[in-house]
Amino acid sequence: MSGLEGLDRPGAPAGEWVPPEWITRPGTAAAEHTDGTEHADGTDRAARTERAESQDAVTGPRRGGVDPVKALMHRHRELCERAVDPLEIAAGLEAHGLTDRAAAQYRHRDVFSLAEEMYARVPRQEATPGQAPAERPASSVRPAWVLLSLLPGALCAATVAGLRLTHGTGRQAVLGAGVLAVAVAVRAVLRHGPLSPLRRPRPVPHRAVSATCWLLLYAAVGDGLLAGAVAGGPDRPPGLTPDAPWPLTAAPLLTLALACAPAAVCAHLLAVHAGRRLHVSRGLAEFARAVRPLLLGTVALFTAALAGLTALCGVVLGEPAAYARVLPLGLLLFLARLLTVHGFTHAPAVVLSAAAAVEALAPATVLAGRLPGCGALSAPADALVSAWGPAALPALAAGAAALTLLAHAARTLTKASAHAREDHRC
Repeated sequence: MSGLEGLDRPGAPAGEWVPPEWITRPGTAAAEHTDGTEHADGTDRAARTERAESQDAVTGPRRGGVDPVKALMHRHRELCERAVDPLEIAAGLEAHGLTDRAAAQYRHRDVFSLAEEMYARVPRQEATPGQAPAERPASSVRPAWVLLSLLPGALCAATVAGLRLTHGTGRQAVLGAGVLAVAVAVRAVLRHGPLSPLRRPRPVPHRAVSATCWLLLYAAVGDGLLAGAVAGGPDRPPGLTPDAPWPLTAAPLLTLALACAPAAVCAHLLAVHAGRRLHVSRGLAEFARAVRPLLLGTVALFTAALAGLTALCGVVLGEPAAYARVLPLGLLLFLARLLTVHGFTHAPAVVLSAAAAVEALAPATVLAGRLPGCGALSAPADALVSAWGPAALPALAAGAAALTLLAHAARTLTKASAHAREDHRC
């Protein structure tokens, strides 16, 4: 064959000359002198390839055409649509366990940067000319929950007055009715107002409720029980008068009941100011730095109010102000409720149970030390009561528990996810 049959290859028009393969092979001189159109197309194709490679170097390699941020937005669609700023999206992502390390998988340095992209990519309807932009509703003090928070203190004060004005079986009836009324009032305060959960209420562990009831009961009769056990008693049940051998001390309970009002106000102030910080902060770290002193100030404000109520109740009832018993216990209960309000229920249950166990074990070890060969069991409690009195035990137990919860609250309540609104959580 002459090798000219390539002129009539399939796909080539008849009579049109098609250059052989050795002419168009790259690197040959003939290839450089081919048609100018083909040379221009090759140049454009090389330029496009170079631009694509440089873009991949900046944004990272493509992952099979799948947009990971778009998939994340679909998973948190309701959160993205209702958020009023990127920080609310960041708070929701943080609440779902997304960390800065996980945000790197979406090509972002931190969670807030990822939230900014999600917020920017959500389509929103533009406001009409006569319509103002949506803002957060202003939180104000409502008279309903203020009056409700005063109810436990008022009922407890009426019960204490009734105990001092009645005798015999009438006194026992007043005590039973008063305890029931105060319990119902406290339950109402914890279900409505600033001390109620901000989100869907999580079930409080039963051990937390039991531990709280034991701590309050020990505040009323525990010191007399421990002192009587160390002295060889007690020989009779607790009395309802201050001059009884094992008296019922009403001042701590009255102080704690009256403290429901300042606790509600402090929780309200924390929620309002933290919500404002959530609206203006530009990052999770900035929000944490702004809320930490706010949290510590709230705790200090409640402690000051509790100290004033302790002194007032001591003067009114004619009893010495029991700061060592009331302040640690009141602070412990306030921090436990503050954590529960923001959705953290496990740590308060554990710490309350530990404090209650310490207060229950102390009298038990003193009584167990009376058994033959078990005298060493009562030595720690005997030494503590002999050195600092029976009030030292609840002060140490509740104080250590309160400090533990304060450290835990400083780490958890400074997160934006702890203050995110419920309708923005998926």
